[in-house]
This record gives sequence, structure tokens and C-alpha cells, in this order.
Amino acid sequence: MKSTDLRPGMAVHIDGTLFIITQFTHVTPGNLRAFVQVKLRNVITGLSIEKRLRAGEEIEQVNLDKRAMQYLYADGGGYVFMDNETYDQITLHTELLGDAMMYLKPNTDITVLVHDGRPVAIDLPNVVDLEVTETSPQPKGSTATNQLKEATLETGLNTRVPQFITIGEVIRVSTADGSYVSRAGA
Repeated sequence: MKSTDLRPGMAVHIDGTLFIITQFTHVTPGNLRAFVQVKLRNVITGLSIEKRLRAGEEIEQVNLDKRAMQYLYADGGGYVFMDNETYDQITLHTELLGDAMMYLKPNTDITVLVHDGRPVAIDLPNVVDLEVTETSPQPKGSTATNQLKEATLETGLNTRVPQFITIGEVIRVSTADGSYVSRAGA
């Protein structure tokens, strides 16, 4: 597969090591050659690295098994997920999941990516619906729509929302960068 076809969430072999792509940027500077900047997470160690690849460079993609699972709860050892087909429960550790848990609430269905029988990552949806638990009230007379304020969501995620959003509202948040998308159901 060519480096320009890579996307976040894909698994690749680079220098004999299995990585999951967490960020991808295709850069085309003016009169210089284009390149691809990727942020990779090592599946075995959990460490992240950044790598610059030539545009069009061949990269070995690894196909991962996808298993439908449900996030149940957090315990001292990590986060417990249940396989929707076999009802087996597995615990995934914080190092493996990273910031992904800021987008998941209990009883949420997700896809777990598995390589050689071992979970290596989770595949988040593009957007999730979360309830606002803390934010400042809208100031009187502020009708400008481009002003944003800080808000804390039910999972602990902090984001910026428009002035008209109040505590208790459910909003849609992008899992790519944690930004506000819209009110849920809108």
C-alpha cells in the first residue's frame, strides 16, 4: 500500500515492528517534494513515535480482526470489555487505549482490533454523544454564535462549546480532536 493511502486506525509493519497509525498528515510544501507525516503507536511497547515517509512509498499493511464488543466498566486493572458473540470479558489497559476512553461511557458498543488473538486497539466511531456536566451559564445579551466557552462532559472530557449550550444537554463530539460538532439529534 502507498504511504498516501494510509489512514488513522490502520495497522502497518515498519522495520519489522507492528504499529497502529494514530495521526496522519499529507504535506505538500510549495516547490519541494510531498511527504507523509504519521504518528505511530507501537503495539507491543505502547510507545508513540513520529515518522516521515516519502509520498508514494510502499508500506506493508496488516489486516486486523475486528470484534464487536461492549465497554462495561473501569476497574483498578484497566477497562473491562465484553465480546458480543461469546460474552467473554477482557480487560484492556490504559496504555493500550490512551485517550480513547474519554469518548466512551459504560454500555457503549465499539469495535476492538485484534492481531494474533491479542487486542491491539479500539476503533472509535467518528462522533459520540455525551452529556454536558459542567459549564458556565450563557451571559445575558450574548447572541454572537462564534463565541465558545469551556465545558466538561460526563466522561471527564473537556471541550469548547457555543454559548447557548447548558448543563444537562447532550452534544455530539468528534473523536478525532475532541471538538464540538452539534447538539445530539440535530
